[in-house]
Amino acid sequence: MSSATQAFLEMLAAERGAAANTLAAYRRDLDGAEELVGDLAEATRAQVAKLAQEWGDLAPSTIARKSSALRQFFGFAIDEGWRGDDPSGALPKPRTRRPLPKVLSHEQVGALFERAELEADTDKPEAVRQLALLELLYGSGLRATELVALPLSAVPRDAPMLTVMGKGGQARMVPVSERARDAMGRWLAVRPGDPPSRFLFPSRAGKHLSRVRLFQMLKELAVRADLDPSGISPHVLRHAFATHLLEGGADLRVLQTLLGHADIATTQIYTHVDAARLVNLVNAKHPLARKAASD
Repeated sequence: MSSATQAFLEMLAAERGAAANTLAAYRRDLDGAEELVGDLAEATRAQVAKLAQEWGDLAPSTIARKSSALRQFFGFAIDEGWRGDDPSGALPKPRTRRPLPKVLSHEQVGALFERAELEADTDKPEAVRQLALLELLYGSGLRATELVALPLSAVPRDAPMLTVMGKGGQARMVPVSERARDAMGRWLAVRPGDPPSRFLFPSRAGKHLSRVRLFQMLKELAVRADLDPSGISPHVLRHAFATHLLEGGADLRVLQTLLGHADIATTQIYTHVDAARLVNLVNAKHPLARKAASD
């Protein structure tokens, strides 16, 4: 990796607070581009244009991501005075359509909770933990990484709010329902303290529960709840939290704050989900739709 791209990554970390996964993705994309054209700070427009040919077999979303990384780098290089031109116009601009997120119905969420509550009534620590995790995923809309890394100190005492450290090290406050507080209280009563851990959901290794294990737990719970496990994940529950709030009349700006989105354009995807639901409702329930089906 050239010194220029390394400086760019350092800027992303220091000035924008980019998360480790984000930095790793930028590093891969910039490394790959430099393997093809050499030092990006010195690459000509013709060299940059050749990247489109090299990326020809990639998915449009992947090309769009790579192009975005390079455009940001070239903007940084110009600001630093390393380049007097901007060759990013030669980068491909594929049209991508962001897929709508998978959404669980209220009945599916109810089936998950019914099974989790039944298992938690056994008072087995693993089952009580499972219920607390489920309540926070669906009740507060946390990301998987935010949830598993919650410190024990984040558990609210009096205020019904939870302090979450989100992407880029940005802290935000999210509401915690009484159901979730009760579930966390039950978990704290059986939570193992040996070895000591500063995390709310510790692992046997003294760290915190892994994202992979959280993913596996939800899949296993879905099977026991007679649901298709392929449609259940931590992120799907976060989508359900957002979509069901929007259906209930939540303001989009409020939803943006709760989800920790830096750009409201990211939150607006849920308006499309709700619109799709309304279209399906009209097609299924409108008198003309029923008449057409009977003809």
